[in-house]
Amino acid sequence: MKVTSRFLWNALVIGLAIALPVGSNSLVCAQTTQSAPADPSAQRAVGAIKAITDNGVTLSSDSGDEVKVSFQDATRVLRVAPGEKDLKNATPIQKQDLQVGDRILVRGRARAESHSIAAGMVVVMKQSDVAAKHEKDREDWQKRGAGGLVSAVDPVTGNITISITSFTGTKNVIVHTSKSTILRRYAPNSVKFDDAAVAPIDQIKVGDQLRARGTKNAEGSEIAAEEVVSGTFRNLAGQILAVDPAANTLTLKDAISKQNVVVKVTGDAQLRKLPPEFAQRIAMRLKGGMAAGIPGASAAMGGNADASRGQRSGSASAGGGGGMGGRNGGAPDIQQILNRIPPASLTDLQKGDAVMIVSSAGDGAGTVTAITLLAGVEPILTAAPNASQAMMLSPWSLGSGNAEAAANP
Repeated sequence: MKVTSRFLWNALVIGLAIALPVGSNSLVCAQTTQSAPADPSAQRAVGAIKAITDNGVTLSSDSGDEVKVSFQDATRVLRVAPGEKDLKNATPIQKQDLQVGDRILVRGRARAESHSIAAGMVVVMKQSDVAAKHEKDREDWQKRGAGGLVSAVDPVTGNITISITSFTGTKNVIVHTSKSTILRRYAPNSVKFDDAAVAPIDQIKVGDQLRARGTKNAEGSEIAAEEVVSGTFRNLAGQILAVDPAANTLTLKDAISKQNVVVKVTGDAQLRKLPPEFAQRIAMRLKGGMAAGIPGASAAMGGNADASRGQRSGSASAGGGGGMGGRNGGAPDIQQILNRIPPASLTDLQKGDAVMIVSSAGDGAGTVTAITLLAGVEPILTAAPNASQAMMLSPWSLGSGNAEAAANP
């Protein structure tokens, strides 16, 4: 899942909001700040740098406003690394070190001009640092991550059992959580990781999709989780009844529920179309007509089927399936393969095409938002009508973080 620059920034912003008074050059306790009289001229703004000016920057704030920030002779500019929660390890930098796209927290005093701040302190999270953090996290999720469908939850012990499906079969993995485990959950009708919120374990339900990162045992059957993200998603499969590029929607006759479903396809969706020869190979594998693995997969995908490195948006990312095949010589999981296929668009789809979709849970009115959409699956659905469940498309493709994602927090 994608850990965006805004998400990495939140903990630091919250900490400084209660600990750093306007004009202060050091951290102080929250009690002192709260007991101090309110200063009507005190201002605070958070967002991304939109432009560099002669005497400051223009800030595109998270609240939607454009804020002009002027630097004074006494303005302190401090650089913090992603993940820091205070300024202990902050390093001073100069205004000329700032770049468009960097995220900043500004504290200072209001100027006469509307939406304008005279900065006393500017705390900076560099875009390049966020990109490096994304890459490091993505690799760590590939190495130490595992994801699948939740089959059991025990809030008392903190254990969650997930079922992981790959081309070589299905196995169960026990995810051990503790008080130190970070548990996050997607919002009901959102496909954005920014909307995932901290949530207790009792919100995780059987049938949810879940990904965990932590220390695995030698067999890969257990993982001591440091971080868990879960969500309720829908698996859809069937023929397209209509495509409306202007509205960015398609209407699907879902073979699972036998209902018509309107699917919103936003720019965040991962759209792929399987090459015909590879769809046939998958169909044969699902029918049990081939030995473990998929001969020719590497050639069909234009290289090594372990494709997590090519993810378009990186998870903190959720990338590879840890133990789900590919890098260690096993059969590649479907998500790794999808990451190697060039993106498709809604205009590539037509009435009558068969698709498989992972979507948000929906709004209850028959409308859902696509997360992953896979076309070119006619042979697969013909060979295995329940393939959408067997193949287990992953919703975590939205969570891959790269420089492009970091540049658009």
